[in-house]
Amino acid sequence: MSTSIPLVQNARWMAPPPGPPPCWYAVHTRSHFEKKLAADLAAKRMETYLPVFEELHQWKDRRKRVQVPIFPGYVFAWFSDCSRTRLEIHRSPGAVRILSQGERPEPIPEDEIESIRRLLAARVYCFPHPFLREGDWVRVTRGPLRDLQGLLVRVKNQTRLVISIALLSQSVATEIDRGNVELARPTSRSRKVPSASDLFRQRALERMKAGENVA
Repeated sequence: MSTSIPLVQNARWMAPPPGPPPCWYAVHTRSHFEKKLAADLAAKRMETYLPVFEELHQWKDRRKRVQVPIFPGYVFAWFSDCSRTRLEIHRSPGAVRILSQGERPEPIPEDEIESIRRLLAARVYCFPHPFLREGDWVRVTRGPLRDLQGLLVRVKNQTRLVISIALLSQSVATEIDRGNVELARPTSRSRKVPSASDLFRQRALERMKAGENVA
């Protein structure tokens, strides 16, 4: 004897609640695992970004240009934060942790990532630079870096444009002609770069105003 299960007509499919919007996050890696982790996450259909620059390395018998991460020990990943995604990342070879404030991964402002992309895409000479919190906040007015913003510093006879990832407290710089920049905020002589904790507190206040629970 066989039985049949009646089909439910006009059944309403309950979609899962929407997750948070995707953001850029920094994944801390084991030493020299940046490229391997980026490739593994990309194989899992996750967008990653590993900014690199070329260095000339000298061996006894030869010289060779090699690609070196600008921010050693970190890979940037674009994802919507949820426990499943975090687990996938933590299971990836070379992953140590996702940079967080409290229990939540701390997103990186998209404009900071885009500034690094633009700097490298311009193919100008750039190099790691000490992280700065204060200085003249300027905008490039001409050339391949036009409209790019960052801190302007003077070192001896050189003028440098410094681009930072505040969460990492790390920066990259390029030399620039002082005549090719202007103050982005003419009414303010200097701009303080917010620390990662400053950004966290600001976002926590925004979530509280929106009625969310803050961990």
